Amino acid sequence: MILRAVLLTCALAQAGVAETCRTDTVYLKGDWGDARFSVEVADDDRERAQGLMHREHLPGSAGMLFVYDRPQTLSFWMRNTLIPLDLIFIDQTGTVQNIHHSAQPLDETPIPGGSGLTHVLEINGGLAKAMGITVGTVLRHPTFLATDARWPC
Repeated sequence: MILRAVLLTCALAQAGVAETCRTDTVYLKGDWGDARFSVEVADDDRERAQGLMHREHLPGSAGMLFVYDRPQTLSFWMRNTLIPLDLIFIDQTGTVQNIHHSAQPLDETPIPGGSGLTHVLEINGGLAKAMGITVGTVLRHPTFLATDARWPC
């Protein structure tokens, strides 16, 4: 029932994909369709270290977007994270390069995302598969430079 409500929320959000870019919203599109998530942006060391730790709930149409200044190899873990998450690893063009589905809460095993990455989008675990989000999906957000982005603001 919760998954159905999340999918409906994301489907209803699809109508707004053409809206102006906002820092609190990320847009996704691919062969599977398109969607919009409300996001908190973690773009400094303190915010990235905190992430979604200690939270007991994440609304279905929400997430956290981790932003890095330069392309690099990224690896995450689930220390002190209480909810399962999908980790979507993205390069500087806004293209999804890797997805780790349903990372287990409180697991400190490193989750490698790959190299050449500038962003990671965390959403509720299982949602990426349920929506059909795949490698090659493109994101739109103001933190992607217009000169690099495949889908610029």
